[in-house]
Amino acid sequence: MSLDQQTVTEALKSVIDPNTGKDFVSARSIRNLVVHGADVAFEVELGYPARSQHEPVRALLADALASVPGIGRIDIKVNSKVVAHAVQHGVKLLPGVRNIIAVASGKGGVGKSTTAVNLALALAAEGARVGILDADIYGPSQPQMLGIGNQRPVSEDGKTMIPLEAHGIQAMSIGFLIEQDTPMVWRGPMATQALNQMLKDTAWNDLDYLLIDMPPGTGDIQLTLSQSVPVTGAVIVTTPQDIALLDARKGLKMFEKVGVPILGVVENMSIHICSKCGHEEHIFGQGGGERMCSDYNIPFLGALPLDIQIRSEADSGAPTVAADPDGRIASIYKQIARKVAVRIAEKSKDMTHKFPNIVIKNS
Repeated sequence: MSLDQQTVTEALKSVIDPNTGKDFVSARSIRNLVVHGADVAFEVELGYPARSQHEPVRALLADALASVPGIGRIDIKVNSKVVAHAVQHGVKLLPGVRNIIAVASGKGGVGKSTTAVNLALALAAEGARVGILDADIYGPSQPQMLGIGNQRPVSEDGKTMIPLEAHGIQAMSIGFLIEQDTPMVWRGPMATQALNQMLKDTAWNDLDYLLIDMPPGTGDIQLTLSQSVPVTGAVIVTTPQDIALLDARKGLKMFEKVGVPILGVVENMSIHICSKCGHEEHIFGQGGGERMCSDYNIPFLGALPLDIQIRSEADSGAPTVAADPDGRIASIYKQIARKVAVRIAEKSKDMTHKFPNIVIKNS
């Protein structure tokens, strides 16, 4: 029995991408559909990194087609392609970087840096090219967390620095350029200038995502970075307690004022499970992150436990996603990272590269 493309397409419309909630046909993910007699072949192009999802997606689509009468051989290839998406109006994209994700908090001590590095590692584990910039001039922590605090970046051309690499991601931090116990006694303008130099004078190598581990608060450094850096979206990290949520709301409002979309909220230290007896306790309160998301109509990306494993592995230079990639906590980080990537994929694409520069000369 001979099939046609319309019959195949109608069958594929019933398959929903579990990560986006949309069918693959309306999402325009089906590419190069070929029907030859009873045989069907096509590609699926996901707009987000999802190495772990390729086989489940292929199986879903194959199952849907298997019920089509007269179907023959089914050949499905699944891949991911991350493109640049729109940023604040009037801010140019950074060379070598397709998307920038700001990971921020209104206050310190909520686990923002640990969350940032684990999200970076989770995106890399799904097949993306990822970098992380430690933007906390006064308290850089990424060198310690990545286990490369004793290394120094080099410059091959005397103008730009080559980022260091650890666990498959590129990294840059002021902590790589100073001694570990040297305090940064700088005023705001000096710190802001140093950050801009690290961001723009680092030779980022073909990144799908650059995560910026923002300094806590909403002061001069944070505002300047949010206005001058081409940020695709921001992730807010908080704990459930009311004091942390008050400051998290201020951070959210800051990004809104400068036109940076909020990708969602991560609630850290959500619950503590006793390692001895298994008793569960909401030490810092319960449901605060979800209430905040409901108030502002933004996505709740997920909740992470208060667990000694997260702390000890970050301190040792191998964060949880790298140290225990198949573990329960790493799985939560990966789910959150996938939601962030999907949110970015659903944003408008950056089209500035489509238009040539127009130069007007007097003849």
